[in-house]
Amino acid sequence: MHESSLVADLLEKIDVIARQNAAQTVNAIEISVGALAGIGLDHLREHFNAAARGTAAEGAELRLKLSDDPMSTGLLLETVELER
Repeated sequence: MHESSLVADLLEKIDVIARQNAAQTVNAIEISVGALAGIGLDHLREHFNAAARGTAAEGAELRLKLSDDPMSTGLLLETVELER
């Protein structure tokens, strides 16, 4: 499933950032979604929330926006707000 692999990759990146910064909790995440990513913002939010259960990102505020680049095909992790 396309969505699962996108979200799994995203959560892995977030986990690495949290560990590198000795953070216990991820408070907020901002993601830019490519116009050609093949996933809607609401659908991505649903998959993220389900996959984040039991991780440092569980319950994090998820800020999603469409990329300004009309040819963008992926997800870009813009910011991660952490709590130690």
